[in-house]
Amino acid sequence: MPFPIAPPLVAALWRRSMVRAMAGALVLVCLMSASYVLAFELRFDFEVPPEHALHFQASLLAAVLVKTLAVLGFQLHRNSWRHASLREVEATIKAAAAATLVLIGFNFLTLELRGFPRSIYVLDFLISVGLVSGALLSVRMLNDRLGGPRGKGRRLLIIGGGSSGEQLLRQLGRNAELRYAPVGILDDDPGKLDLRVHGVPVVGAVRDLVGEARRLRIEELIIATPSATVEEMRRVVAACRETGLPFKVLPRTETILEDAVSWRQLREVQVEDLLRREPVELDAASMADFLDGKVVMVTGAGGSIGSELCAQVLRWRPRRLLAVERTENALYHLLQDLKDGLPPISPEGILGDVTDQRQMDRIIRRARPDVVIHAAAHKHVPLVEANVAAAVHNNIFGTRCVAEAAARHGAGTFLLISTDKAVNPTSVMGSTKRVAELVLQDLSHLHPDTSFVAVRFGNVLGSNGSVIPRFKKQIARGGPVTVTHPDMTRYFMSIPEACALVLQAAALGDGGEVFVLDMGSPVRIVDLAEDLIRMSGLEPGVDIDITFTGVRPGEKLFEELMLEDEGIQQTHHQKIFLGRVAALPHDELVAGLEKMAAAVDEGDAELLRTLLAELVPEALFRRGAAVRGLPVERPRLVKGSK
Repeated sequence: MPFPIAPPLVAALWRRSMVRAMAGALVLVCLMSASYVLAFELRFDFEVPPEHALHFQASLLAAVLVKTLAVLGFQLHRNSWRHASLREVEATIKAAAAATLVLIGFNFLTLELRGFPRSIYVLDFLISVGLVSGALLSVRMLNDRLGGPRGKGRRLLIIGGGSSGEQLLRQLGRNAELRYAPVGILDDDPGKLDLRVHGVPVVGAVRDLVGEARRLRIEELIIATPSATVEEMRRVVAACRETGLPFKVLPRTETILEDAVSWRQLREVQVEDLLRREPVELDAASMADFLDGKVVMVTGAGGSIGSELCAQVLRWRPRRLLAVERTENALYHLLQDLKDGLPPISPEGILGDVTDQRQMDRIIRRARPDVVIHAAAHKHVPLVEANVAAAVHNNIFGTRCVAEAAARHGAGTFLLISTDKAVNPTSVMGSTKRVAELVLQDLSHLHPDTSFVAVRFGNVLGSNGSVIPRFKKQIARGGPVTVTHPDMTRYFMSIPEACALVLQAAALGDGGEVFVLDMGSPVRIVDLAEDLIRMSGLEPGVDIDITFTGVRPGEKLFEELMLEDEGIQQTHHQKIFLGRVAALPHDELVAGLEKMAAAVDEGDAELLRTLLAELVPEALFRRGAAVRGLPVERPRLVKGSK
């Protein structure tokens, strides 16, 4: 082979993981075998007596074989030396301990070396751990030194000296291209003051932020407190704003895979960071039993809720996932996003309309889904008020169409995504979702082999039609930001949290239940608007005005999650409650639905409102005055800056 070709070939071979793993295994076996030799020499002060020299010669081959098996069995050769940590040290200890135990048994039973010095085993174990761990950590330290020397770049102050801050500092120290120079840490734990994390000192608490930023000539701030509460986060963000410096934040812990912090996850502070809730804990056993190996169908899959449900279902390894959506572009983008996440199976996209009975029956008959998740709905209150027939057709008859097909073809669970607007509904949208719940309760009695479950929750941050994107656009245009009413409040949760709890609730259901999610505390919409303005570096009422436009048709000042006469029962999950929701007699419901179907065909909006009020007697949208503080008519416009 010509000499010029050899170096590139060697480099190419070295880049292959198998070659590197084999080289690593050889080095580790040599180190652990050398420890056996050193153990003998140290035990006898480098003067091994003849009788023990025989012991050594007789057992050396066995020691090498056992240590080779330990390296391969515990996969020590697959660890990255450049990123070695305590996990690799722990694996080394386990491998050395296993090798020692096997070697003791082998020597005693096979070679019958009963005069073998027992201290040899102890020394061998300790030296093995020391040599291998020392080699790993030495390579790690050398890589850190050569890969990213601190001291050059933007002077950085990190808020949070916990595990997230420590991991972030470690990565910043290894990546010279980031051009960051961490010079200090702030942490409210007084026990950490004056300690150093990867050489960076803890210089004070969050209350010292402004002074320390000035003293240390800080150029940028990073908030590394993923588990902070809402109050703590607001306090930290307010302190960061006071410095006038740019700052970024790490997302909260449950959005990071296996708590593995990465500098790539740093981002600007978002409103979600100021509305943090406790992380969702799922019953993994019940979720796996519910979805693992099952055929799952999601309607409305291209929407904000439907798309997140598809992504979360894939994590529980279903046998098939059918994503049903009637909007071509939404379905196309969903499938691309899901495939980019490298799922265990490839999701199947189906262009379909939930109100098309023949199509839904054909899809479900062929796929035989075990679980059907019905997220398709018309949900924007003002649009639904203006298009009553379309809303009734889609939200009520579309739900019944898919649910009946699911029951006919043996689905085990049918899950309806409902809403808090179904409680004392003042809108057509809320009333149609309440009737959809009644339809499921009725089908639950007719088809006991299928578990029909509805889950109610409030608004989700970042969903299609959410106020947050609209507020951001208004701020970008220079204002004003429009809010309907100063006292308008809503419950909010993140889309991932809502979908996780929805799936967990469905796994708990037996049939006929209406579950209610713990939405936390309600948030004033005007407070949300003010937070967004401040996060844009502006001041409400000074740089950007807030204008109150009046409550829209069908809107409430606040949403309710249960009726007063609906008792709730705590499930074994702390954030999921079971509502005791009254059902309608079968004949009464069927008669009402038949009248509605005829009114939909005629497009008679007023008759449909009347029929909805008959099926949902608690509905308030037919009343002529505000009831229980809930405005139901269009108020006059009230304009002006807050």
